[in-house]
Amino acid sequence: MDFSKAANKVARKLFEVTLQRELKKEMQIFSEILDQWKTQQPEDNRDDYYKIFTAVKDFDKHIARRYDGLRNSWFFDTIIAMLTDKTITTADLADFSEEAKSEISNSLKFRKVNQL
Repeated sequence: MDFSKAANKVARKLFEVTLQRELKKEMQIFSEILDQWKTQQPEDNRDDYYKIFTAVKDFDKHIARRYDGLRNSWFFDTIIAMLTDKTITTADLADFSEEAKSEISNSLKFRKVNQL
């Protein structure tokens, strides 16, 4: 399904909100890794550096796949993916039209029934 221009506008705002949520969550994870490093004070810091490096690199890949170069034709599927990943909830869809919310709901039901 392609969203209308109005739905695309709502989706863009939702993407920004969701990106900020994901960044905050991941920064907490980075912080926990650093806190663990500070507590342990190991002689060899390579493992802890690699943990941070890997976490940042993996998250960067996720963010790039999800948000970089998004075309309007991908907005619907991106919304579905964010609902599936639980980075948004159905409450976050409040600004969409009833038609768009219905299409999103139907798609989620279809995916659940068909285990996609």
